[in-house]
Amino acid sequence: MTTTAPDVIRLKLERQFDTVDANNDGYVDWSDYQQLVDRFISAYKLGKNDPRAGGIQAFYQMYWQELLRHAQPNGQKLSKEHFIEANRLASVDTSRLNIVEGCGHAIFDCMDANGDNEVSKEEFETFLRKVWQVSQPDAIEAFHRMDLNGDGHISRQEFIRAAREYFYSNDPDTAGSLFFGQV
Repeated sequence: MTTTAPDVIRLKLERQFDTVDANNDGYVDWSDYQQLVDRFISAYKLGKNDPRAGGIQAFYQMYWQELLRHAQPNGQKLSKEHFIEANRLASVDTSRLNIVEGCGHAIFDCMDANGDNEVSKEEFETFLRKVWQVSQPDAIEAFHRMDLNGDGHISRQEFIRAAREYFYSNDPDTAGSLFFGQV
């Protein structure tokens, strides 16, 4: 008897869908993403004219359009299945927006409150706990796993690597697999 390895990328995307689906109606639409953007703005206390607020808003608007383009849904909302398939397709399609690189940089820029090109444990915990609503123990574990050199900060390079692992790695033990808690 053979067993099939779990599709870890699917599990990660299912968790993302469940987190983004703010009203738990089984669909994701732009209003769900706008609520996510609003959580970023609130968690990091960004003003309307703060470039980081504009950057995260712009990224998620483009990301949403890429999901719709790849899902080709009926209307402006995605079921969990359409969401997963659209993310898989958009993550490898670099013809317009590279969502993997764009996501990593836009989120990192938002988290890096003081612009030192590093994310502290506190800045990262805010990202996971207040924006993505992940429990504190999972947030701390994710931070330590992403801090590859153990210097107490996540560099842009370390964060981008984790973003790539999130979208591309089927290994549940990579740092990028911890964005929404242990898979």
